[in-house]
Amino acid sequence: MGVDMSNTPPTSHTKDYFASPALSLSLAGIFRDAGAAATAANMEVEEGEEGSCGGKKDDTVEMSSENSGPARSRSDDEFDGEGEHDDDGTGDGDKNKKKKRKKYHRHTADQIREMEALFKESPHPDEKQRQQLSKQLGLAPRQVKFWFQNRRTQIKAIQERHENSLLKSEIDKLRDENKSLREQINKSCCPNCGTSTVSRDATMTTEEQQLRIENAKLKAEVEKLRAAIRKHPLGATSPSCSAGNDQENRSSLDFYTGIFGLEKSRIMEIVNQSIDELVKMATAREPLWVRSVETGREILNYDEYVKEFNVENPSNIKGPKRSIEASREVGVVFADLPRLVQSFMDVNQWKEMFPCMISKAAMVDVICSGEGDNKNGAVQLMFAELQMLTPTVPTREVYFVRFCKQLNAEQWAIVDVSIDEVEENIDASLVKCRKRPSGCIIEDKSNGHCKVTWVEHLECQKSTVHTMYRAIVNSGLAFGARHWIATLQLQCERLVFFMATNVPMKDSTGVATLAGRKSILKLAQRMTWSFCRAIAASSYNTWTKVSSKTGEDIRIASRKNLNDPGEPLGVILCAVSSVWLPVSPHALFDFLRDESHRSEWDIISRTGSVESMANLAKGQDRGNAVSIQTMKSKENSMWILQDCCTNAYESMVVYAPVDITGMQSVMTGCDSSNLTVLPSGFSILPDGVESRPLVITSRPEEKTSEGGSLLTVAFQILTNTSPTAKLTMESVDSVNTLISCTLKNIKTSLQCEES
Repeated sequence: MGVDMSNTPPTSHTKDYFASPALSLSLAGIFRDAGAAATAANMEVEEGEEGSCGGKKDDTVEMSSENSGPARSRSDDEFDGEGEHDDDGTGDGDKNKKKKRKKYHRHTADQIREMEALFKESPHPDEKQRQQLSKQLGLAPRQVKFWFQNRRTQIKAIQERHENSLLKSEIDKLRDENKSLREQINKSCCPNCGTSTVSRDATMTTEEQQLRIENAKLKAEVEKLRAAIRKHPLGATSPSCSAGNDQENRSSLDFYTGIFGLEKSRIMEIVNQSIDELVKMATAREPLWVRSVETGREILNYDEYVKEFNVENPSNIKGPKRSIEASREVGVVFADLPRLVQSFMDVNQWKEMFPCMISKAAMVDVICSGEGDNKNGAVQLMFAELQMLTPTVPTREVYFVRFCKQLNAEQWAIVDVSIDEVEENIDASLVKCRKRPSGCIIEDKSNGHCKVTWVEHLECQKSTVHTMYRAIVNSGLAFGARHWIATLQLQCERLVFFMATNVPMKDSTGVATLAGRKSILKLAQRMTWSFCRAIAASSYNTWTKVSSKTGEDIRIASRKNLNDPGEPLGVILCAVSSVWLPVSPHALFDFLRDESHRSEWDIISRTGSVESMANLAKGQDRGNAVSIQTMKSKENSMWILQDCCTNAYESMVVYAPVDITGMQSVMTGCDSSNLTVLPSGFSILPDGVESRPLVITSRPEEKTSEGGSLLTVAFQILTNTSPTAKLTMESVDSVNTLISCTLKNIKTSLQCEES
């Protein structure tokens, strides 16, 4: 995987179960009767048994917390009454006295603060630490011991309650999916004969969507022209440059008032509120964000969010059920601040920065152009189609307003927010995903580095997801902040290595000149972009589902290349299949990218030898590299260009056979735009199943858990050099065999064949 470039904030809280003691009670509201629980406590809790189930000792422990005032704890008199008087054997009379002698006292705020501070560092203090703390606070050692036991019990109870709520929500999702599947089955079958029917709604939807985007743009242009004609009739003198800018702003205002029913002042009010919410979401800690002890991920406390920002709960909104996805991630990227801000405000640069996540992007209109060249205060209406690198997961179409604002000399904010009135006028039926205030805070760290705090907050209609990808999509990992940050880090690092002039020789072998290195890296980048576009569920592709010879589902799509010099002309067939493998993503990526193992899975290279003749690093991780491999066999020799990418979320191995003569010219520094490549390759994702660690230990290298990989295999072949030719069944059978054999070879080599 990629080098960890400070994906966690500088001030780490990994030791901190819950930094705020108030959260212990307020998170789920499960300790409202803590005082009653403390009164019912009548036995000691042995250390190491807290949190167990089944009516064990900890079920009756006393609860102490700072949340509901100073907690009550048994005093020394109580412990003496329960211990020493039993030994005296004074009978029932003394037992009654004991009950009367039980006294409760409250810990002071200073005592709780000191014990909380130690708890954050060490939830299980040893005897020496407890003795020292008891002397410092003036408490009995057993009181300190019981306080820590009760505190640990509270933490476990909160976690169990949270896990139960997650399981309950998962059950609700499964019920909804089951219901929708039944409805789909009923709709897709004839009630009389049971014959399946085919609907063209999906294709119509994508076509309508594109037409509506173009329609919105054309309406904007028409309104601008009408406004210009009204204010500057024929024969009038042309306005000055400054007046031209005012005219542009006024026509944009007319556009939004006339079509969307929104004044510019109202839009600016919404985006300014969104900036404030983004800053709070990016900087707040507990109780708004809770860090999971098991996975280390931050979880949004939605009750606190609703209370903090006074928003409406989606469960109360009429219409289709919606799910909330919220995530936050921090990372350091190799980029200077102005260039990074520019890449977000230029829609083409933004799309190129996230090629594996954005299949389509368009700037519908400019509401405010901002001040100067740095785009401070710029507001744009945008559309984006978000994707995963597999056709089995539907894309997400989002309309949103993007606002860029400079917070101070070293910080900028980029906020995205969906506006209801805009969506209703575009077509609410197509808007299945909305952005609550999301985006990033970019802070200049000098030396060409920026710290980026990313918050992704989505509200999506519930829909059926392929069982293989259900965990990673429903958990919010697929379209969450970690994915955006990891991709941004990878692309910025790739740009740094592309522009570098002092790359060590060990990181650039086989290419003699700097111009040749840049030309190869640019060709590899174009190849990977083409691969990402070809294998996703975007409306660019119309997928047909077929079954492979080994049982996996294969989706095929064909397209015709009429004039693109970067790909071979003719009919191109793309076939994709996704499978789950019980292998870690790291091991699978290392296996597929290593040329020494290529003959184990690649059918073409099984009869010959494979050698690497050039290797160009494009990142600090040795897995991020571009290589040129040669395949030598008795019949002929072939060159293959391979681009490997890996980050904290996903990995890719993309390759394509290239013309030897053309590649030799590219290696000398010639332009690579006309060299045809037809990429195939692999996309590797974690399966999203975040289970408990297999062992409990303080040594991080041993904290492992079961986890597999989601492998997507894609092949593209040229079936006919004539663009007017039609796809034949022989071509489909050929690519079906290719995918089936490749998957079988991979499973055999990794020893994960199905029994």
